[in-house]
Amino acid sequence: LFAELGMPKNLAKTLMFISQVDECRSADVEQGADLRQPEVSVAMQEMRRRGWVKKKDLKKKGKGRPVHIYKLTRPLPQILTTFKDEKMKQVETIKSDLSELHNLIKDYK
Repeated sequence: LFAELGMPKNLAKTLMFISQVDECRSADVEQGADLRQPEVSVAMQEMRRRGWVKKKDLKKKGKGRPVHIYKLTRPLPQILTTFKDEKMKQVETIKSDLSELHNLIKDYK
């Protein structure tokens, strides 16, 4: 439903997966949400930008990149409320724009 309401599909799939676990690695999201690594990376960046998820790095033994561990920063209902507020604001903007357009063209024949 998130995707039907305008949330990017990969973001919605990532959000739903991570909301069902305490914390997870990128690879867990890839498998659990049936996404590729770049798709998970983009979704996680957006979720971090929105403040919905936090990331911590887990150092591996030896060399190599650390493993990223992700965890939601707030419960899913709170995220839904934020998303709903964003969408309602968009609806109000559209209504206002349509009203303004109507006023501009009402005298045209």
